[in-house]
Amino acid sequence: MHVGATRDPASAPAGTVAGAGARLGRPPLTERRKAATRLEIAREAVRLFAERGVAATTADEIAAAAGVSQRTLWRYASSKELCVGPLLTYALDFVTALMRSWPRDRPLVEAVVGTSPSLPEVPAGTEAEALRDLVLLTRTEPGLRAVWLQVHHDAELVFAEVIAERTGHGPDDLEPRVQASLLNGTLRIAVEQWAWSADAQPASLSRTIHRALAMARTGLSG
Repeated sequence: MHVGATRDPASAPAGTVAGAGARLGRPPLTERRKAATRLEIAREAVRLFAERGVAATTADEIAAAAGVSQRTLWRYASSKELCVGPLLTYALDFVTALMRSWPRDRPLVEAVVGTSPSLPEVPAGTEAEALRDLVLLTRTEPGLRAVWLQVHHDAELVFAEVIAERTGHGPDDLEPRVQASLLNGTLRIAVEQWAWSADAQPASLSRTIHRALAMARTGLSG
């Protein structure tokens, strides 16, 4: 997942394909480099956490493994647990960008369940392996579980805002909040189901997310 889902559309993932071929703008090179650094920090943090546990891993060790100074590390994350954030937000960022760019004259449900199962912002290769390891760690590491749940809490607020904008509701109204909760919970459960399965292959992640979204379709009518 890139940096976490935010309220600023400009923070959407670079080069995301939305719906019927619309392409979102790429952030400046500096921002892409920052995103790459965050992702490298996240990968190394997960590797160390998996090897040693969170308590036995220091911020100095994470910074050294990622090839950055501890000062740089703290610019990107306020705690060692929060270093993993970029790995947790791929699907959330993609869905947020897709929802924001989807034509208003077409049902939102088409955006979230009618696109290709090959979601372009779902991680593959080493990122998928790190994501799987991280989600597995959330079962035994309370600090990482808290980060995982916080990421989804923040994303749910954004989903509610986007749905409200499309439907003329306020973001605190019941309908967009319920729909946002359904979408958010579906994505969380899909990633957990994939990571916790006996054979979590990178290629199956996007299919699992797409299948879960299809199951939730009846509740996403906005």
